[in-house]
Amino acid sequence: MSLAPRAVIVHRTTEYEELLARHGTHGQAEFFLSSRGRSIHEVAERHVRTRRALAAVSAAVPAQWRRARVERADLDRFLFAPEDVVVVAGQDGLVANTAKYLDGQPVVGIDTDPGRNAGVLVRHRPADTARLLRSAVGRAATTDELTMVEAVADDTQRLVALNEIYLGRPDHQTSRYRLDLDGPGDPAEAARAAVGTGGEGGGRSDRSGRSGRSGPGIGRRGSEAGRRERAGDDARVGEAQASSGVLVGTGTGATGWLRSLWRERGGGHPLPAPAEARLLWFVREAWPSPTTGTSLVEGDLTAGRRLRITVESDRLVAFGDGMESDALELTWGQSVRVGVSDTSLRLLV
Repeated sequence: MSLAPRAVIVHRTTEYEELLARHGTHGQAEFFLSSRGRSIHEVAERHVRTRRALAAVSAAVPAQWRRARVERADLDRFLFAPEDVVVVAGQDGLVANTAKYLDGQPVVGIDTDPGRNAGVLVRHRPADTARLLRSAVGRAATTDELTMVEAVADDTQRLVALNEIYLGRPDHQTSRYRLDLDGPGDPAEAARAAVGTGGEGGGRSDRSGRSGRSGPGIGRRGSEAGRRERAGDDARVGEAQASSGVLVGTGTGATGWLRSLWRERGGGHPLPAPAEARLLWFVREAWPSPTTGTSLVEGDLTAGRRLRITVESDRLVAFGDGMESDALELTWGQSVRVGVSDTSLRLLV
């Protein structure tokens, strides 16, 4: 006998609940905000709307189904099962936070506070929940298969994300590493795809105040630091770098952090669509020196190509979608390869 489906409702602690956890009572929280020219009433009203929406979502789960609830902070300790239908009730970002822990389960995005969220991933209202749950377990379910990005370390640690993966120091100070572009293809073509804006390092300033903006000759130094190799059908392009880290993102992430870097660099590569098996990557504030280059600062990755980062400092991390508490820990000599993941997010339309 097969198990009944399980509806897993994912939610997040509200701002009002966070205030109560910090200050103890409504009155204390109100005093704290009012002393800074803020009102607690708007925060409390949003809390009430969110709780009403969660109650409506919970009431829509069929009586014969199993059910569970999980808060965002507990996602890394929750075990999702193959037969789960995941209902994310909250902001768009909560869908991204949840996606990294799934493996093909259908996801329903419910907007608990319409008008405050963009609705890119939480596309439905609480009243739609019952219909969507029935659709999720039926044959007529229509889903968007959203591309995800993955990072796999040489010690088998693996991380997937829906929006982007950041690789660098956890404090965002200078990261030292070697960057290589691996995969099948022509070396010259790979180099052209990897080189972004003619050796521009993005205007980095180091802690001593020196400007990192590229000038005459910096592009040449970066190019000389780059390395191209060919062995059979494998193309490799790489160089040692010092930067504020590397960001690799998807088409879904192209509405957030990735888009900010893309606009800053002039949009040289077209943004991928959410379901397109293509990623964009950017090096943040690369710093040129006699031993580090700035010729490889942006590019795209299609299926089969990987960005390989080899650590050349004491500690780097890789985390996805802002979940810094659930990161890969990397140290001297370790490498991590980043590319299009075989896992995708099944989001109900």
